[in-house]
Amino acid sequence: MPEKRNKRERFVELGETRVRKAAQFLRLIGNLSNTSNYEYTAEDAQKILTALDNEMKLLKAKFQAGIARRSRDEFKLG
Repeated sequence: MPEKRNKRERFVELGETRVRKAAQFLRLIGNLSNTSNYEYTAEDAQKILTALDNEMKLLKAKFQAGIARRSRDEFKLG
């Protein structure tokens, strides 16, 4: 039976894969700005940017909450 990976190893592996995929999808969304291939309004573009910005805010909040929770758990008096 394969050894069970620790939490850090899983985080690194999944983090690298997911960030790489997210960056690729962001590039693909950016391709939509090419007016030679697509037609859109300023309102359309703003909706896309707002949706992505909202998701980034949620992502940041989750990581900040995790860091804050961890720092409270590590309190020691000596």
